[in-house]
Amino acid sequence: MVKADSRGASAARLARNIACVKYTLFCFNIVAWLIGLGLFAFSVWIRVEPGFEEWISILNIYAYYIGVYILIGVSVLVLITSFLGCCSALMEHGVALILFTITQIICFLLAICGTAILLEFSTYGSRIQPMIRHTMNRLIMTSEYQPWSGMLSLIQESVGCCGADGPNDYITLRQPLPIECRDTVTGHAFSNGCVDELTWYLEDKSIWAAAMAMSLALIHVVNAVLGIVLMQALRREEKVMYRR
Repeated sequence: MVKADSRGASAARLARNIACVKYTLFCFNIVAWLIGLGLFAFSVWIRVEPGFEEWISILNIYAYYIGVYILIGVSVLVLITSFLGCCSALMEHGVALILFTITQIICFLLAICGTAILLEFSTYGSRIQPMIRHTMNRLIMTSEYQPWSGMLSLIQESVGCCGADGPNDYITLRQPLPIECRDTVTGHAFSNGCVDELTWYLEDKSIWAAAMAMSLALIHVVNAVLGIVLMQALRREEKVMYRR
């Protein structure tokens, strides 16, 4: 009788633990779905933002989109797996939980890779700067001809920069300093080059996408751990029920 009561109490405690893990996993999947939706919307907006693609084309830095494409794919996968994760947790389906745990590991790796690639082609000191510098120097050297002259004027006037790394670029190339390189109020030349200014512009966009992707990566780790814990708890519950 005592053993039966002990087993009953153990089974009840195990059921409560399973319910706690199950609904915690459900809540984390809801959060992941919302962040995934935000990442998808923001990444798509970066890709289709009016005027932004024109800048990418002028600067010839299409490599920036590689990380954006990966994060779009990750966000779509998160939206699908989060929904399936909620269902598998509520139904306490062992096979579905195994598949869910595997997809969480895959999503984690893809989120890390996508973030790394995005930052590698959009931050200060990254591989994007030599690309922008090469394009700016080419535009300066061909600034006597169209459409290169118009492109160079558009960049310097819109961004508020001068040359690739500063006004000295024109002096080195023995070119006159264009009026777009000067502040319209003071008349002084802009001290910052377009490489730094354009990189900071890209960095401001990328940091938000990277923050959401890293948040998702953290949630994927938590979800994978919770999925494993829930699977083990369900197996233990089966053993307890079988003994009874």
